[in-house]
Amino acid sequence: MPATPIYDLVVSLIPKGLASQVPVNLLAWEAGKTPLSTFPALVTAIATYLAVIFGGRELMRNRPAFTTSLKWPFLLHNLALTFGSGLLLVLMLEEIIPIWSRNGFYYAICGEGAWTMRLETFYIINYYFKYWELIDTVFLVLKKKPLAFLHVYHHSATAALCFSQLHGKTSVSWVVICLNLAVHVLMYFYYALTSLKIRCPWKRSVTTAQITQFVIDLFIVYFASYNYFAYTYFPNVPHYGTCAGKEHAAFSGMGCLTSYLFLFIAFYQKTYSKDKAKKAAAAKANQKLTNGSSNGHAKAK
Repeated sequence: MPATPIYDLVVSLIPKGLASQVPVNLLAWEAGKTPLSTFPALVTAIATYLAVIFGGRELMRNRPAFTTSLKWPFLLHNLALTFGSGLLLVLMLEEIIPIWSRNGFYYAICGEGAWTMRLETFYIINYYFKYWELIDTVFLVLKKKPLAFLHVYHHSATAALCFSQLHGKTSVSWVVICLNLAVHVLMYFYYALTSLKIRCPWKRSVTTAQITQFVIDLFIVYFASYNYFAYTYFPNVPHYGTCAGKEHAAFSGMGCLTSYLFLFIAFYQKTYSKDKAKKAAAAKANQKLTNGSSNGHAKAK
């Protein structure tokens, strides 16, 4: 068995009495027994989220925005997600790296043995993180910030994506989740710093990291899916072998991640081309002011 010092440390910090009382359906995915493990439960959760944020927006329409009163809750929310995402990332890497080094990368993304019991527990925790992250939108509503389609869609769809992969048991899941957790460490730490009014010059880097994440995700997910479908339906086509997971999970993964990539690219272009245009306009105005001042001095002489 490979050494897992981080996992062992985390487990040692949990009181033995409490650890023994954790239900099995919180450690292993059992449809109908694990919380939020059925399609009706998923739909209800997402519908509730949409009702809360859009209903909340209407309730806030004629009310003043919450500002200073949300500073500390917002900071704690972001710091907790920064730490939680980082810890879960380390735990998952500690589990998957030995599998990768022992059996190779293809096995790590496609072998049935790459879907371990411990990874399944981590995937469930990550799935519940997606519901926790819905609070991001609640803060936007209370602050009377715009509800962008990308934000609402991304938060809703990611919960559905995690649900489909747990049902489909796709071994490649760890790639998408690990990259997402890494980006979230960067993103939520950025939000935490901005809540403290600390200037962060790497806002664009967060969006760039998100786009890079989806490019890598899609390359690996499409590669894994290609091998599954080639092995299953077109055995004469060159391929490495089959890939673990259900077909519905492959389609939902490819479709969802592809939509993310295009939406985030559009967001990047819209946001940063606008910023660039504003800076150019400001520079032009300053230049005119400088030139006008210079001409004034010249005339005065």
